[in-house]
Amino acid sequence: MQGQVFKIHSDFYYVKSDNGDVFECKLREVLKKQKQKVLTGDFVEVENNSVICKVLRRKNEILRPSVANVDLAVVVSSLLEPKLDFIQLNRYLTFLKYHKIDTMLCFNKEDLLDDAVFKKQTWEILKIYEPLGYKIVFTSAKEKYGLEDLRKEIIGKTIVLCGLSGVGKSSVINALNPDFNLRTSNVSLQTGRGRHTTRHCEILDFGDFRIIDTPGFSNLKFDFILPKDLDVLFEDIHKFAKECRFSDCLHIEGEECSSGCAVLNNLDKINLERYQSYLEFLEEAREYKYKVTYGSQKEEETKKHTHGANKAKISRTKRQSARNTQRQIMKNLHEIIEEENEY
Repeated sequence: MQGQVFKIHSDFYYVKSDNGDVFECKLREVLKKQKQKVLTGDFVEVENNSVICKVLRRKNEILRPSVANVDLAVVVSSLLEPKLDFIQLNRYLTFLKYHKIDTMLCFNKEDLLDDAVFKKQTWEILKIYEPLGYKIVFTSAKEKYGLEDLRKEIIGKTIVLCGLSGVGKSSVINALNPDFNLRTSNVSLQTGRGRHTTRHCEILDFGDFRIIDTPGFSNLKFDFILPKDLDVLFEDIHKFAKECRFSDCLHIEGEECSSGCAVLNNLDKINLERYQSYLEFLEEAREYKYKVTYGSQKEEETKKHTHGANKAKISRTKRQSARNTQRQIMKNLHEIIEEENEY
């Protein structure tokens, strides 16, 4: 039987078949040994209505949050409470661009701003992100503003909502369909941040579209990419980077190649928060490069490909342990034979 994982809780995977039946499943032991990761949204094969035996090929995947087979990512930000953080927003957009997932922007809590501030904020947002090709909607989950604009963009799709805790992801879902009644919480006055109310990823079916509800998180870092590959993820920077005099230029003031840097020569044409975001992510990428260059050890493979199939591979430690046991058995046997020959 084939189906899709719509929720993961503890070590249980909840799979919905094509006819709508739901099965509570465990992962087959051999897949655990191969360290096979199963994500919410994965299409899988199930044996005996209880054991996942195979994960089918993915259209795409995101590991933070852990979801697969997404048609569209909607990055939800709040206009106030918590205050709009452009660098954090750029972090999400850059991360999703790396994973080649279509993205749109939803700015929530419109009701908290007066008209003058809202117009100024809207103008600034559109000026930065419309030229980059992002579709943008403004909503108020509390007052039900903008929800039809959002619904129109997501009809027929499986979408994932990304964003920090407290920006209103669960509130937007509740506003689209109050029957879900997801938990929400107020933003802390001390930290200016929200608290996690979503504890796990789950696909919520709205009939004409589906939303993968995910926990908010703020721990996303670019600790998986090399510095030279980062500017490609910033379209507004990369268009100038292609004209840099040196191919290994990282577009930082004061470095050897900065005299021929087309990005530095065109900083007046790049939004300041976008360039600051690039510099912050670049520092993380540099730390990653240093780690893999000087501090990492090659991780041993946990599976091997034999005769057209993936099979669990015995670890080096266990193989050595088995060899030691075999040697000890042979040594004991040899000693017994020598004793018998003496008699």
